[in-house]
Amino acid sequence: MFENQIQPRAANPVLADYDGAAASFSWEQVNGEFSWHETGKVNIAHEAISRFAENPATARQPCLMYSLRDRREVYTYGDLDGLSNRFGNMLRALGVGQGDRVFLFLPNIPELYVALAGCAKIGAIIVPLYAQFRSTALVERMLDAQGSVLVTTPGHRSHIPVEQLPDLHHIIIVGGAGSPGKKETSWEAGMAAASAASATVWLSADAPLFLIYTSGQDGHPIGLVHVHDAMRGYLMTGRWVLDLRPRDVLWTQAQPGWFMNVVYNAFAPWLCGAASFITGRISSAEEFYLNVQENRVSVVYTTPTVYRILVEHDGADTARRFDLKSLRHLASVLEPLYPDLIYSVLRILDIPVHDTWWTAETGMITIANFPCLAIKPGYLGKPVPGVTVTVLDSAGSEPPPFTMGDLAIKQGWPAMARGAWRNEQACAAFAENRPWLHIQDMAFVDYDGYFYHQGRTDDVIITAAGKTGFSEIERALAGHPAVQEAAVIRSADTYGSKKIKAFVCLKQGFTVSTNLQNELSDYLLQTLAPDLKIAAIEFCDSLPKDANGRLLRRVLKALELGLPVGRVT
Repeated sequence: MFENQIQPRAANPVLADYDGAAASFSWEQVNGEFSWHETGKVNIAHEAISRFAENPATARQPCLMYSLRDRREVYTYGDLDGLSNRFGNMLRALGVGQGDRVFLFLPNIPELYVALAGCAKIGAIIVPLYAQFRSTALVERMLDAQGSVLVTTPGHRSHIPVEQLPDLHHIIIVGGAGSPGKKETSWEAGMAAASAASATVWLSADAPLFLIYTSGQDGHPIGLVHVHDAMRGYLMTGRWVLDLRPRDVLWTQAQPGWFMNVVYNAFAPWLCGAASFITGRISSAEEFYLNVQENRVSVVYTTPTVYRILVEHDGADTARRFDLKSLRHLASVLEPLYPDLIYSVLRILDIPVHDTWWTAETGMITIANFPCLAIKPGYLGKPVPGVTVTVLDSAGSEPPPFTMGDLAIKQGWPAMARGAWRNEQACAAFAENRPWLHIQDMAFVDYDGYFYHQGRTDDVIITAAGKTGFSEIERALAGHPAVQEAAVIRSADTYGSKKIKAFVCLKQGFTVSTNLQNELSDYLLQTLAPDLKIAAIEFCDSLPKDANGRLLRRVLKALELGLPVGRVT
């Protein structure tokens, strides 16, 4: 695996000379791309939408394309500018101002993107909520953010226990039928009544744009603060990594509420002058190819799960039935991208899948296989120019090539999280190892500067909702009436699945049964995220702990693998 390479296939990539850019690029060189460089007036929505809408040459250019069942819509930059103005003014009428938090809990529909742009225009802080979250996960994040407005649909509204959210004053319902309920406002009525006049307020570059929730070390969610200045990172990674050019169509197939969705389905392509294509879940290769054909998709950015669908459904025989000439670049993220999947897709489409890596902390693609470079299947690739990435050993030194260490990034790139919302301890972590930011991922670097990911150093699992800490899962299980305490370890990962094993101690009066196992599995899916798969539940009388009562997770891991337990103190 380490010797094989796939040579570059892009005929004319946006970034043609990686080594030259890596040696000489600085983020200040990007400033001239934006109108704020001359005016001093900063707002990401203006740069991503309004300036294109104000230019007669691009105002009627597609910006957002939607297709799902019988609903097909195309929005130009001019359309999205007017609609987002209306939504921003609608929020203002509800008392929302700069710095106020607005929750977006929506499926992948055009209204989500109108809301993203409208919030950014008025300086409100966007809090995306994963569309499959259930009440426990939602309440924790919403209580922490203290937002006053929620935008959702009737179906998603049923998962919100409003009585537990004292700061929530307004619920905007998209597609509601009948009269709005208590605290509710109709999206359709509010948008019709709102003014289409510019809603844009001018901000500082470090004004908050997003709160992105990830799991903290104690299991409680942490809201990472991302700012409007991240636009510089979104623009350059859109161009260099995703190879976006004006009038391209980018299809980022990602779940609503993912950070990937709000960056690379919205602001990144728009800043590049490209259109974003959105749809629902993909369940077959035919669906995938039909969307590419009908919408002239140029670039796809998604997870290995979607690429596996192409491989598992008749391969090249299916692909040949569609006109896929518009498609020139494929990229992947979130799950491990195994070499056999890269080669399988290459055989079907004659386009290799380029892996990328980034996190909620980095805020943008940070390491990638670039179109102008050879792909080493299994490797993450090389750092984005302007970002310094290395591997450090326990002494804080750079080890020799092929030596596993802690992945570390030198602070200072524009999309990096600027801190944690209302959490001094998490904020301190950003300053703890300066100038380096440690992501808690393990990696090594080869002689050519390619990074190879070796897994997590902390106890988290990557789900569709982002990073979910084992302690958060354990707390959720302990919330079941039958559970006294629980411990979680990672189960064998054979093909990118996100499975865990739980060790559960029952309260007195409850007995082990298959029904209880199934009930606990369902309970976890309903309280946290629906793709948290419990591979197995093992009931036990007690959990291994040290003399101070701390869980010894390594003992459970050793027992699971049939390895020596070692000393327990």
